[in-house]
Amino acid sequence: MTVETHRQMADFIWDICNLLRGPYKRNEYRKVILPLTVLRRFDCILAPTKQATLERYSQYKGKSQSIVDAKVQEVTGVKFYNLSKLDFQRLLDDANQIAPNLNSYINNFSPNVREIFVRFEFEDEIRKMAEKNILYQVIKKFSTIDLSPGRIDNLQMGYIFEELIRIGAEQSNEEAGEHFTPREVIKLMVDLLLSPEDDLAQSFKVKMIYDPACGTGGMLSEAEQYIKQLNEDAQPHLFGQDWNDEAWAICRSDMLIKGHDEEKIKLGDSFTKDAFPSERFDYMLANPPFGVSWKQQEKYIKREAESLGYNGRFGAGLPRVNDGALLFLQHMVSKMRPVNEDGSRIAIVFNGSPLFTGDAGGGESEIRRWIIENDWLDAIVALPDQLFYNTGISTYIWIVTNRKSKTRKGKIQLIDGRNFWIQMKKSLGNKRKQIGDGEENRPNQIAEITGIYDRFQNDEKAKFTIDGKEKELPVSKVFDNEDFGYNKITVERPLRLNFQATAERIALLDGISSFQNIASSNKKDENVRLKEIEAGEQRQQAIKDMLKDFGKAHNEKLYNDRKSFLLDLREVDKKKEMKLNASELKAILEALSERDETAEICRDKKGDPEPDPQLRDTEMIPLKESIQTYFEREVLPHVPDAWIDHSKTKVGYEIPLNKHFFQYEPPRDLELIEEELKDLEKDILGLLKEVTDSESI
Repeated sequence: MTVETHRQMADFIWDICNLLRGPYKRNEYRKVILPLTVLRRFDCILAPTKQATLERYSQYKGKSQSIVDAKVQEVTGVKFYNLSKLDFQRLLDDANQIAPNLNSYINNFSPNVREIFVRFEFEDEIRKMAEKNILYQVIKKFSTIDLSPGRIDNLQMGYIFEELIRIGAEQSNEEAGEHFTPREVIKLMVDLLLSPEDDLAQSFKVKMIYDPACGTGGMLSEAEQYIKQLNEDAQPHLFGQDWNDEAWAICRSDMLIKGHDEEKIKLGDSFTKDAFPSERFDYMLANPPFGVSWKQQEKYIKREAESLGYNGRFGAGLPRVNDGALLFLQHMVSKMRPVNEDGSRIAIVFNGSPLFTGDAGGGESEIRRWIIENDWLDAIVALPDQLFYNTGISTYIWIVTNRKSKTRKGKIQLIDGRNFWIQMKKSLGNKRKQIGDGEENRPNQIAEITGIYDRFQNDEKAKFTIDGKEKELPVSKVFDNEDFGYNKITVERPLRLNFQATAERIALLDGISSFQNIASSNKKDENVRLKEIEAGEQRQQAIKDMLKDFGKAHNEKLYNDRKSFLLDLREVDKKKEMKLNASELKAILEALSERDETAEICRDKKGDPEPDPQLRDTEMIPLKESIQTYFEREVLPHVPDAWIDHSKTKVGYEIPLNKHFFQYEPPRDLELIEEELKDLEKDILGLLKEVTDSESI
């Protein structure tokens, strides 16, 4: 069955929604369509063994659940069963009792299937459809759909599920972060992840594969298919977790149908309830939500980070609360096998934010630093835009591993895959492009990108046709790990102030908070509070009067040296017995000062220059370059009095992928632009003439 047929089958199923119009809104259709598709698939799988199953059950009825499960599953050949005499056809025999009969049919499934339908909350939909008199027609329509394994195998059924989910997600107007991963993106991720693995062809090779945001299980299924195509005897064990009930129910259904251990697909939040705390995996894949807040889990995550540090999952740092993508990567890194146990490989899809968001010392930068300095970041592949169904933003695949090959150690490969796409015949939501997968006469761009990764060449180029012109563009660049690191230094310049006790500057005291606090009180007793405020106001006035007298006594002298100003001020303070405290003196210095490049440098008690916060600047210096050499070359020639505050130096990491693949496009010839402008001017004048001529008529 071709992909087109998958879509035709999904469209045929979705057409049943015509029966739901009225009682259901468009964004509610999938509450019916998805569970009934799963139910019909189970029904078709069990149909050939229906009678034999009932006979076997009658032999072991009353035995323990484990014995019943084992004996009945010997007959069905799958890890589930149904003990009802009903099926989709027999449900139609009694239209008046179809709702209770359908509930009875579902409740007679094995416990693992019943749990799935509890998570679908399908009993509510049965009741609703029965009340609106549409249940019989919906079941009748589904009974005509042949979803038997002989017609549609497990892989093809997975495609149908995913197409139904995509349509439902579109109609629900889900957030961009809740997007559905296109099949060709999953294929590319799996190829990049598994193509270097030489041992996959070995007989009976056991591999553990994990997706912490597994959704409906598309990535797990694709990884399994890749391995099975290489080696039919391989034994991939699939693990996943998702906190969306509907997605979990579909993924669990898919695992059941394929004969996997459905108990390895867990329901819950991977951050607050790690379902596999002690497991380590060979391969991990994920497409976590883009730009989704982790505010809900913030308390739990911060507590783990603070209490466990690097012994937990989030010791490297925490990203900003509005985007938890890098938390998923840390979670996955914590589940890598040790190198002496052959290590692990990870493929994860991000938007652009994890590449560069966050300053040196901040959460995102520290996470990047931790990954790169441990030599785990292997490659990043930039994907075309308009590739996902519910968002058109740029996306990137990160390959992370703790067992790089010898040639890749200490290196990071950047691959520009943004030009590897073909136009879709028909847009699907925001998806207007796809990466060619070699099927249906499409170019195999997945193989091309994977080949670029495997060759690991610096400055490899490829030819593309862009805007009708053939261009040769770089598609691969290889860097040292240190190339993405930098020292962020703080450059200080000395504070230079003049001082003058003029009426204008003295008036500025009223706007300084420490001076305002002199006439404030926190006492609850009203009389005491008023007395303290009155005393404070008197103190404020006394300070102002003292400063006015000081200004007059020194003819409003302009001091270019803070030390000289303070010496004269202390004489007045002593003479008037004001006994200015540190807070009052600070307020006076702030009000009576102005920045002055010609003034003497303000110095601390040790005689060292004080920095001027307003002149403070920062510089980003590549890790490979000497800080002092850079400072002497780039800073001192312009500001000779500057110095570096080494206590504030921080190491940061960012990955400016777009900058490394930027291609300069020279501006068009001015004469050509001028000609185009003249042509446009003629067109506008022609249009205006048509308007004026029609008005005159």
